Amino acid sequence: MTTVRTGFEIRRVGGRLGAEIIGLDLSADLEPAIVAELNAALLEHKAVFFRGQDLSDEDQTRFAASFGALTIAHPTVPSVDGQPSVLAVNAEDGARANRWHTDVTFVRTPPKASTLRSLVVPPYGGNTLIANAAAAYQDLPERLREFADRLWAVHTNDYDYLQPPADGKAAERRAVFVSRRYRTAHPVVRVHPETGERGQFIGGFAQQLVGLSTSESRDILRILQAYVTRPENIVRWQWAPGDLVLFDNRITQHYAPDDYADLPRLLHRVTVAGDVPTGITGERSYLLEGDEAAHYTSV
Repeated sequence: MTTVRTGFEIRRVGGRLGAEIIGLDLSADLEPAIVAELNAALLEHKAVFFRGQDLSDEDQTRFAASFGALTIAHPTVPSVDGQPSVLAVNAEDGARANRWHTDVTFVRTPPKASTLRSLVVPPYGGNTLIANAAAAYQDLPERLREFADRLWAVHTNDYDYLQPPADGKAAERRAVFVSRRYRTAHPVVRVHPETGERGQFIGGFAQQLVGLSTSESRDILRILQAYVTRPENIVRWQWAPGDLVLFDNRITQHYAPDDYADLPRLLHRVTVAGDVPTGITGERSYLLEGDEAAHYTSV
């Protein structure tokens, strides 16, 4: 289905999430009315995709800033030189995050949204998968949903998020990644601050459930995560150079399959600063280890 909006079209690309935006040049300044419509499309479709955008880092940064204050590139990983908000996702540097996750949930204020822009893409593989965490929550059987509503999970950056375990450049990258350790407790079911939707707020950084053992946590998180990654809840984006993806980090997870051998793959990421997650009772996330990441939450 295609919807015509102010100067652009919205074409759905997945059954439960994802839409391609057609007819917009993101290198130009966008009028506030267009930004509002794009934000509405983001809230509805969870992820929106733009083909054939010839953008610079400055263009990507300006576009992302249309949706709110920007973070610096990452709490621990350095930015692209001269671009404090731009994180290079470079396979040649070991950045192959082939584990389902939501960006930077180990801090108390994870990003609102993420933009990914393709610079170098392999001739095969290297896609990005995005999952709808709200649909996953709705898929849960009622008793399991009620159980999940009461759970809290500890998210940390200190775990082996690369599969297989890191070595070489990947090991060097991991050492940087965990150079400052964070542990934050978030509700397993997060209430979206704009739509009021409930979504499963877990993913790879969620390593243990509050009040449960490691083994108990692992089993329960595995069951809950299986609903997130059901094929019905996933959209796959096959990159071409110049594409840009914008996804709502508050209610999605994503995954980058490591299926392109030793071929180069380079994306640039810019994230929009977010708020403190809230559970269904109104309780807010709280820090267990590390700092408030004030250096990260805005540029």
